[in-house]
Amino acid sequence: MPTTLRPRWIADRVRAALGDTPVVAIVGPRQAGKSTLLQHLVRTSHEGWTSWTLDDVNVLERARNDPAGLVASATGPLALDEVQRAPDLLLAIKASVDRDRRPGRFLLTGSADVMAMPRYGDALTGRAETVVLRPFSQGELAGVREDFVTWAFAEAPPPAIDAAPADLPDRVVTGGFPPAAERASHERRLAWFDAYWSSSLQRDVNDVAGIARWTDLPRLARLVAARTSQSANHAELARTIGLPATTLGRYLLVLRALFLVEEIPAWSTNAGKRVARRPKLLVSDTGLAAALLGMTADTWDLDLPVAMRGPLLESFVALELRKQLAWSATQATLHHYREHDGAEVDLLLEARDGRVVGIEVKAGHRVGADAVRHLERLRDALGRRFVRGIVLHAGATTASLAERIWALPVSALWTVAGEPYSTGSSVMPARGTK
Repeated sequence: MPTTLRPRWIADRVRAALGDTPVVAIVGPRQAGKSTLLQHLVRTSHEGWTSWTLDDVNVLERARNDPAGLVASATGPLALDEVQRAPDLLLAIKASVDRDRRPGRFLLTGSADVMAMPRYGDALTGRAETVVLRPFSQGELAGVREDFVTWAFAEAPPPAIDAAPADLPDRVVTGGFPPAAERASHERRLAWFDAYWSSSLQRDVNDVAGIARWTDLPRLARLVAARTSQSANHAELARTIGLPATTLGRYLLVLRALFLVEEIPAWSTNAGKRVARRPKLLVSDTGLAAALLGMTADTWDLDLPVAMRGPLLESFVALELRKQLAWSATQATLHHYREHDGAEVDLLLEARDGRVVGIEVKAGHRVGADAVRHLERLRDALGRRFVRGIVLHAGATTASLAERIWALPVSALWTVAGEPYSTGSSVMPARGTK
């Protein structure tokens, strides 16, 4: 009986890139499923791939000592897993591509964004496409190809959702890392997250940055988790953690390069308007953030302060949108918006044609009149560019709050514009399978 697999919706984008680009790199945090996706793509291709992983010490030694020789020894297209362990391979790949620019020659994965390093990323400019694979989306976990982003810009009526997501706290504190999502209890997930910090990350930090005091990074990540979805004030972070500002900046760069911390950039309506320019910082998976902070689903309503529930739920929404943007039929970018007088919109989607959707996130089950105040202000400032405002909340209400502004349960994120998946796109084992 065939093994049931979970979908990874980004697979189609990778296949499309291989059809017209010499080098395709799948990057993202360790344990997000990159190796499994690479193996699936190689196995289902008819191209006769050579596939190596740099977790093999023999391959790693060859890659570091003779990268050009390793690349030249492949027969047919070459798939390389964990390429950040020997980044000089990228220079050898550049030389090979300059001799033969056929598309689909190299498929790489990396647990660090080596393509962003000046020496290596610049070498592959115009030759490579990078695809970020994040942990499971809620739709991938449910087997539904969600596309909330396209619905939000389509000016279609809201979906009929008549129930609150009763398991919302569990979804938030579990997150989407495949090994954590497959574990049945909070205790087992916490054990996995502890091992995640203590073993695999230590190696990646050394490979990418050569930082000896890598234990400072979990401390910094815990601080970011405690301030999730807040503006990034580096001076305040440095004072709190007791690090020089320059060291803190370097550590944040490492955490971003390892896809453990993400930034939501600020957005401005025009060049002359006085708006806050700092990005928001958040841990790249709310399960990881909850583990860093010692949170569980049981504490969500009992003793977790509302002041923490709101930002954590906002991070959850932002990360789900980031995942969907990788495969959405509507191309858009994610931002936050804050004016100097305090008016702010939690999240903002901007399509390529300049249209805007504003999103507020509320951890409560009821939506008060104040939830729409800043969305109305943004709507009035943008006029026809403003497609709609959405207040996502933990309750069951779907309702019109004002002109072009709607309240929706947060579960709309993974139920709107969904369709059943095809097993041909699935590349991760479902819970209970081997």
